[in-house]
Amino acid sequence: MRIDIATLFPEMCEGVLGHSIIGRARKDDKVEIHCHNIRDFATNKHNTIDDAPYGGGHGMVMQAEPIARCIEHITSEQCTNQDEKPYIIFMTATGTKYTQEKCNQLAVKKNITLVCGHYEGMDQRVIDEMADEEISVGDYVITGGELAAMIVADSVSRVQDGVLSSSEGFQDESHYNGLLEYPHYTRPETWRDIKVPEILLTGHHLNISNWRKEQSFEKTKRLRPDMWENYAKVNNKKI
Repeated sequence: MRIDIATLFPEMCEGVLGHSIIGRARKDDKVEIHCHNIRDFATNKHNTIDDAPYGGGHGMVMQAEPIARCIEHITSEQCTNQDEKPYIIFMTATGTKYTQEKCNQLAVKKNITLVCGHYEGMDQRVIDEMADEEISVGDYVITGGELAAMIVADSVSRVQDGVLSSSEGFQDESHYNGLLEYPHYTRPETWRDIKVPEILLTGHHLNISNWRKEQSFEKTKRLRPDMWENYAKVNNKKI
């Protein structure tokens, strides 16, 4: 899979996506990630890419042309024919809320491009003209789209084949199957007079698996009743 990020701060994205599991996956060619500076596609000698909003208001708005030119450059790099056109996602506060289900849908695509807004936002015309989808990572506002894009890039990358040592590494995690994950414990067996649940010390894999499943159910009911209600309806469980 190839992921491209159009941003005003490519070094910010590289600083995160160049480390840990995703950094190793990139080095091992399990996933391909490229960051592009929108400012490189400015149309003036000062490389400015923003201007005052029509109609007045606070702040500045990113211009359509530099964003469009950056996306077109990315597309020309990714594509050898029209069928391989990247799926273009604009990270916006007004987009569809990002979920694990959406992550799984994006993870099967060959190429995705994440476009990061900044300032007061982007000229709506370039969104209307070029976006396949708008995505928001939550019902709050952050300074720019970079953090949101890194969340999407990380979550999509880690479910690619070979990025984690086993698919179980993400299939048991919170949200993947509509539940919160069961609690984890490690050494020492007793920490500040609190013992690890006895069943985890038995070595009985079936009982441990059943215990973890029940813990996942109870945790979801307690902390995310909205998730449990959805899961229960789909899986015929008692709410």
